[in-house]
Amino acid sequence: MRALLSVSDKSGIVEFAQGLEKMGWEIISTGGTFKKLSEAGIKVIEIDEVTKFPECFEGRVKTLNPYVHGGILHKRGDEAHVAQAKELGVEGIDLVCVNLYPFKETIERTEDFDEIIENIDIGGPTMVRSAAKNFNDVLIVTDSNDYGLVLEALEKREDSLEFRRGLMIKAFEHTASYDSMIANYMNKRFNSGFGEYQFITGKKVFQTRYGENPHQDGALYEFDNHFSQNFKQLKGEASFNNINDVNGALKIATSFGDANAVCIVKHGNPCGFALKDTLLDSYTEALKCDPVSAFGGVVAVNGIVDKELATKMNEIFLEVVMAADFTEEALEVFEKKKRLKLFSQGGKKLVMSKDSHDFKHVDGGFVYQNSDCICDNEVHNAHQKSKLSATEQEMKDLEIAWKVAGLTKSNCVVYVKDSAMVAVGMGMTSRVDAAQCALKKAKEMGLDVSGAAMASEAFFPFRDSIDAAAAAGVKAIIEPGGSIRDDEVIEAANEHGIALYFTTVRHFLH
Repeated sequence: MRALLSVSDKSGIVEFAQGLEKMGWEIISTGGTFKKLSEAGIKVIEIDEVTKFPECFEGRVKTLNPYVHGGILHKRGDEAHVAQAKELGVEGIDLVCVNLYPFKETIERTEDFDEIIENIDIGGPTMVRSAAKNFNDVLIVTDSNDYGLVLEALEKREDSLEFRRGLMIKAFEHTASYDSMIANYMNKRFNSGFGEYQFITGKKVFQTRYGENPHQDGALYEFDNHFSQNFKQLKGEASFNNINDVNGALKIATSFGDANAVCIVKHGNPCGFALKDTLLDSYTEALKCDPVSAFGGVVAVNGIVDKELATKMNEIFLEVVMAADFTEEALEVFEKKKRLKLFSQGGKKLVMSKDSHDFKHVDGGFVYQNSDCICDNEVHNAHQKSKLSATEQEMKDLEIAWKVAGLTKSNCVVYVKDSAMVAVGMGMTSRVDAAQCALKKAKEMGLDVSGAAMASEAFFPFRDSIDAAAAAGVKAIIEPGGSIRDDEVIEAANEHGIALYFTTVRHFLH
């Protein structure tokens, strides 16, 4: 039995080769892998002894050879193949272990296009595909985490067809994601990221119990290693819907840097938010906005949950608490809540991956775009359109309202008072309805909106929303502007003594 080992990531390769050698396998290798195995005292055959041709063109051509691919691809159970292999002097290669040139690490490190080109693997993917195609006869190993499993399967003679098929699928996933990464990089560099094809690839983190509903299957996939590094399930299992709600809460809670932000979400929409001096105060104020909706909701805490905050949270039923981390005392408090799920990122503050692009499935395909960014300077650089200026606190409230509105389903109108959201209307077909629905809900909750700041993620087309805000006691408003009736909106603000600001940036979220 012969194995061909040619890896870029050499972690564990010596031990793997030693395990194969111990079982009587003959080892063939290339370049740096050959050197490493030789230095470790492993008897290894250099690739040009097999190919009968030297490595050439600065290593660009090593394994692209019929003695290599014939050895991999000929079918052992086909008499004609076996006879032809004997006639041509082609010996079988029964295991291929390959991982590819570090293209991702290269593009993260340099913009030197010549170096990037040289880190596009050709021979590696070709061998992987050859071995994967002939998985009936050849083991293909592309993941160093599988070395132990493969050795064990060989030792116990358990390298079944099912086992080989699993390695085959993994191999084709490996080359597909590799080629996708190269194509996406080239389109980003030369076509502004929008080429003829767009490849979206992710690695499975875990299977969810089901999708949005019990009759649907579901799983979480990640770009790079964001969830592997920043998502720990401390208590309970994350469902499909939990992940979606957590994402909505995280986007809002992380929008204010290291501030003690707390966001409460229900069905993907915020029903509470506050930014106070302590996390306990932030949660307490956030809960006041809509405690009815918060029941069974998801809470994102931009910091570490301690015993006092945990005790407060335990007063109602929450489905999920997502925090930067939890103290041991807090975990003990939460242990009493059997249905509560706790997720953390294992740090001091919450973080987001900040993906450069996003996409949405539509029937038959998907729409793809640059990710929206709601920047701090949008409020700070907003144009004052009214005679009256906002106070310092009103400006803080406008910033909170603006960010929450921009990260909530359109049409959306948000009211914030003393750094806490007091009303929100979202997902409405009419902006007037969104504004009025928010006020109606605030009244039901017994919340005083007078003195609040209001934000709309898109312009108000008529002055009626300003009139309604004034009747509720709103003192400051921020919106993009851009309506043909902006003058009427500005006039209404001046009539009612409201500070009005235009950002000139719209943040639809559909």
